[in-house]
Formats: sequence, structure tokens, C-alpha cells
Amino acid sequence: MTKDFLYNFIRQHKYGVISSVSNDNTAQSACIGVVVTPDLKLIFDTVTDSRKYKNILLNPNVSFVIGCDNEQTVQYEGKAEILANKELEHLLVTYFEEFPDGKDRRQNWKNIVYFLVEPKWIRYSEFNSTSPIIEEIRF
Repeated sequence: MTKDFLYNFIRQHKYGVISSVSNDNTAQSACIGVVVTPDLKLIFDTVTDSRKYKNILLNPNVSFVIGCDNEQTVQYEGKAEILANKELEHLLVTYFEEFPDGKDRRQNWKNIVYFLVEPKWIRYSEFNSTSPIIEEIRF
């Protein structure tokens, strides 16, 4: 399994499930739109009154499940950070290519924020054949 393989797999899936942990150690998950960069960083948006936003401020460690169709999936663990202005403008080009409606959200939602997630561990699993494939990468 290569980084290119993972990049192409994740790019095929516009949505994933993010999990974070609340201040009282409760696991919380949400389906979100997600965009991947060639170096396997993930970009997503949310609003500042969401549970995930508050959770990530307290604990930036998050996990994702991307793709659960055809018995193929990526599990992804990483550290999230709010995108800063210079980096934000550059990465929003990539984000808006996948989610053109994001431009409207950016202009009209006063409390929107963008996160970038740096990968720490990724596992690809494929169970749709007689010989399952399970491969991991640590960063």
C-alpha cells in the first residue's frame, strides 16, 4: 500500500465519520465532508457551536472512518488544527474543488472554521476477497 493508493482511495469518498472526545470523556462522532491532500492531510469545515469544534479545542486527537462500501475502508488517526490565514487560503482552493458549495458557506456562515488534520496512523482494510488485506502506515 502506497501513499498514492491511499490518496486515490480517500479522494473517491467525499464523506467520512469523524470521532472526537468531549470534556467528560464521551466519544462523539459525526458525518462530515472531507478533502484529502496528496500528503494525506485531511481538510474539513465545521461551525464553532458544534460539539466536534469544542472537543477538538480541548483535545486535537481525532479519528476518521472513510469508505465503508464494498467492504473497503480507511481508518485514520491524526491531530487537528485550525487553519491559519495564509495556509487557509491555499488549502481552500483544494477544498472548494471538491465542495463548491463551501464558498457559499464561507461567505454566509459567520461561525464557520476549517481544520487540517495531520495523519499519525492509517489502516486500509479490504474484506471483499478470500484473502483479506489489512495494511497500516505510521507517520
